[in-house]
Amino acid sequence: MALTVGTIAPNFTTTDDTGKTVSLSDFQGKVVVLYFYPKDDTPGCTKQAQSFRDNYEQYQDKEIVVFGVSRDDQGSHAQFKEKYGLPFQLLVDTDGAITKAYDVDGGGYSKRVTYIIDGEGKISHVDDKVNTASHASDILCVVG
Repeated sequence: MALTVGTIAPNFTTTDDTGKTVSLSDFQGKVVVLYFYPKDDTPGCTKQAQSFRDNYEQYQDKEIVVFGVSRDDQGSHAQFKEKYGLPFQLLVDTDGAITKAYDVDGGGYSKRVTYIIDGEGKISHVDDKVNTASHASDILCVVG
């Protein structure tokens, strides 16, 4: 069962696809879309990532930060990002700590769940019924 709206989003520190350290707390004051997905370079996950890529300019216009999270390692994320020209950071969660903190552990992989975190660090929306092809535009409709 995913975390609920109104819950304070669990803070985390990890690395991204380039090895850069990323902490959720660094984005206080910004809206963050944190989308969890099962595995790099699989059909549904690729469609979902491409959906964010294709709508990324609209996210930037609204100053919304987008992070993809899976249990894949930095090398896998880097290849996935390069192969599909993904302009947003993919966060490494090989030990599953972030996946577990956000209650989306599918038993060795991250379930497909997206959280919108407001500028005060609270979860303002949860999407656990993701349409991979239209996901990024669906989320844009929610954040306005």
